[in-house]
Amino acid sequence: MNTFEITFWLSLALVGYSYVGYPVLLWVLSFFRAYDVIRGDSTPSVTYIVTAYNEEKRIAEKLENTLALAYPSALLEVLVASDCSSDNTDAIVLSYAGRGIRLVRAPKRKGKEAAQKLAVEVAKGEILVFSDVATILPKDAISNIVRAFQDPTVGCVSSVDRFIDQDGQVSGEGAYVKYEMFLRSLETRVNSLVGLSGSFFAARSVVCKQSWSDDLQSDFNTVLNCMRMGLRGVADPNSIGYYRNIADERKEFDRKVRTVLRGISVFMRSLVLVNPVRYPIFAWQLVSHKLCRWLVPFAMLSALISNAALAVSSPWYFALLAMQSGFYAVGLGGLLRPALRRFTLVKLPAFYLLVNASIFKAWVQYWIGKRLVAWEPSKR
Repeated sequence: MNTFEITFWLSLALVGYSYVGYPVLLWVLSFFRAYDVIRGDSTPSVTYIVTAYNEEKRIAEKLENTLALAYPSALLEVLVASDCSSDNTDAIVLSYAGRGIRLVRAPKRKGKEAAQKLAVEVAKGEILVFSDVATILPKDAISNIVRAFQDPTVGCVSSVDRFIDQDGQVSGEGAYVKYEMFLRSLETRVNSLVGLSGSFFAARSVVCKQSWSDDLQSDFNTVLNCMRMGLRGVADPNSIGYYRNIADERKEFDRKVRTVLRGISVFMRSLVLVNPVRYPIFAWQLVSHKLCRWLVPFAMLSALISNAALAVSSPWYFALLAMQSGFYAVGLGGLLRPALRRFTLVKLPAFYLLVNASIFKAWVQYWIGKRLVAWEPSKR
């Protein structure tokens, strides 16, 4: 095989491993290494932390939803961590003080995690539950998510994301969401999650208070901190957070870029966890689920370029190039003509291109030294 052939097949192998090979290996491993999560009906003390920045239009709805949660009031502390909001958010929160909701305001805007850290420092609960303003929870949400902490190996718990359309109806799960939830269930069974749902997750207070970073993505970093402490993260299929899709596709793309850029920053500052001697299973998971996925855009480019070079002298590689080009053309058509995405054969390639374009842009921003600390909540 020449250099172009090696490049082409290695690139395809990376893409295939990232999306298919890793889940298959997890599935096989689950037959030999399976951990059930011990769940109980205990009611530990909980601090529920809602993070907000300039959310005057939505904060009242979130607080009413919070007050409707079915959990013993004597065991539930509610804190709103305001990242130095400049609108009426804080005033609205203060109006709920008589109903048990407490404002923790950052004196200076330093970012979501910095605001969360202020709340973590004063939190009294054994379990800390984090949620965004845009996320609406069912009444039993906290009761469900704390049950997994009956298991002494569990350090943090992730919820399941569910979308609500613009009419307020629960949308059907897309293929990608189903794929991610399946992957989380396998990771939970084999060892640990690699990431949490940032809109609704829970962690032991000791994990948060001991190692909270005010400039690293909290949902991802919390799992890594658990692993450092000999604990693990698990998914709870009964803990569901509902939130609306972002209507503006450009803003959704930007959100994906921010998420990946913040994730890369966490990964690069946690390379000790990639040591297979100290963390044999988790190091493999971390590289497979995160790094390999983030390298897919480059594998796509190298596969396309090497395939084009090979197609000049090979009908077989010319046919493969035609297939690649057709896939990208369909995806691009779906991005340019949203109406076409009602067809699954267009929707999936379009989503694939969008995701990997956002990853590529995130890498470019990381390389030029851009980092994200301050945040702007997505308007849904």
